Amino acid sequence: MRQTQTYHHLIPREYPGLLSIVIPVWNEQEVVPFLRMRLASFMNGLPCPAELILVNDGSSDRTLDLLLDWAAADPRVKIVNLARQFGHQAASTAGLDHAAGDAVVLMDADLQDPPEVILDMLAEYCRGFDVVYGRRTSRQGETIFKRATAWIFYRLMRALIYRDLPVDVGDFRLISRRCLDALIAMRETHRFLRGMVAWVGFAQTAVPYVRQPRVKGETKYPLVKMLRFAWTAAISFSPTPLRLSFALGVLLGVIGMAQGINAVVRHMLGMFTVPGWTSLMVAICFIGGAILISIGILGEYIGRIFEEMKGRPIYVVASSANFPGPRAYLNPEKKETVHR
Repeated sequence: MRQTQTYHHLIPREYPGLLSIVIPVWNEQEVVPFLRMRLASFMNGLPCPAELILVNDGSSDRTLDLLLDWAAADPRVKIVNLARQFGHQAASTAGLDHAAGDAVVLMDADLQDPPEVILDMLAEYCRGFDVVYGRRTSRQGETIFKRATAWIFYRLMRALIYRDLPVDVGDFRLISRRCLDALIAMRETHRFLRGMVAWVGFAQTAVPYVRQPRVKGETKYPLVKMLRFAWTAAISFSPTPLRLSFALGVLLGVIGMAQGINAVVRHMLGMFTVPGWTSLMVAICFIGGAILISIGILGEYIGRIFEEMKGRPIYVVASSANFPGPRAYLNPEKKETVHR
């Protein structure tokens, strides 16, 4: 039986004392000048103080130089430079760990998510919501194939992986401090942030917006990377693939039993049966393939358990700018920021 959505009593609040905007960046040297111009103007018009945390995820171009120039000109801009590329979700986690705001906005660098939508998110935050995510009503500048695969992805994730996962929603969202503290406490290596935020709970709502085309450069999520991300989400967030492999085994067992009963009945009735290699080989290949698929899925889970048991950090910070002290990083054990 499907459970109804949790009821939350909303308590109105003031604008946050500090708003943190977190943006992971990877090989975006063409985008950074546009991002700088757009956000500098936007932050000046915000109804509350703001900081901007830009996480360089091991870029191989001049992205880091441009970010450091920006930070030197504006003390509100803080840079977290990772030691290598750890991936979008890990870089986003690094930014969230370093955010000091009472409310934190997570967004991408390509300006497909308009910063102006943050004002609508702040209005919902003031109403009492702890999570305000942007829901895409349309996706401009993207191919029909890209829109179709995105539509299928979100609905499959909701149907098979986690039923409370909002559809047509990416990582663009505002999170209150108390929700962020709960999210930071989740330190699993393979991360699916949009699912983790939905799992944490709290009062959540959506703000509709039109997703814009990339301001410059190429998408950082081609089809292969999207499929890998979907597989990570499925494996790290749900036992459904294991259950599907079990269901496949049961189905094959039922088919084999039915075929055996059919052969016995035909033989007892004196009906002609054709012994042959074809049916036998098909059955062997079918069952063998199902066994190997099931073992492979099980191996994925075991491999991820192995990686979690190592206890390695989600990311490694090489340097930072505009944080107190020469270097800042979060100590996940003590849940506090340490400066060296």
